[in-house]
Amino acid sequence: MLVKIYPENPNPKEIDRAVRLLKEGGLVIYPTDTVYAVGCDALNVRAVERICKMKGVNPQKSNLSIICYDLSNLSEYAKVSNSAFKLMKSHLPGPFTFILPTSSELPKIYKNRKEVGIRVPDNNIIRTLVHELGNPILTMSVHDPDEEDEYSTDPELIAEKYDGQVDLVIDGGHGGLVPSTVIDCTTDDFEIVRQGKGTFN
Repeated sequence: MLVKIYPENPNPKEIDRAVRLLKEGGLVIYPTDTVYAVGCDALNVRAVERICKMKGVNPQKSNLSIICYDLSNLSEYAKVSNSAFKLMKSHLPGPFTFILPTSSELPKIYKNRKEVGIRVPDNNIIRTLVHELGNPILTMSVHDPDEEDEYSTDPELIAEKYDGQVDLVIDGGHGGLVPSTVIDCTTDDFEIVRQGKGTFN
């Protein structure tokens, strides 16, 4: 199912439909401020297992990232130092993923990794979804390493490709081709793990 949602003024009816699917353990593809991504309710273990299976990801070995609405409830999901918090506050919302130690609030499926990526994208659609859901959203980029353009930008083509695998695709306009910049904040010696769209200073 493909629905059009405009970032400037997201339709509450369509947002409610997406949130209802997420609450039921559904998978939704949505735009971010970088590339299109697929996500689920980060606190729904069955949904997390489903998305990991679809993406061929082992949650025990792969780094998982969650999207938060803002940094107000960050300590529920990650352990963050004062200096890391200041860094995040000055760069978010924006095209960054900050890697932090996990907290005890996340389901056990995250525990073995001991680290979690935190995203607050500068995109009104996904932030509205997270806000209305009331939980963070586990997020993974929609990409195909075998394609010439690794990241899929056309929501209609994405909907065709993932038909039957996800419950909803949100058309928020064409996506980007450059992923987020990933910064390791597990210590206060901040390190860029992947240089992406965001400029770190």
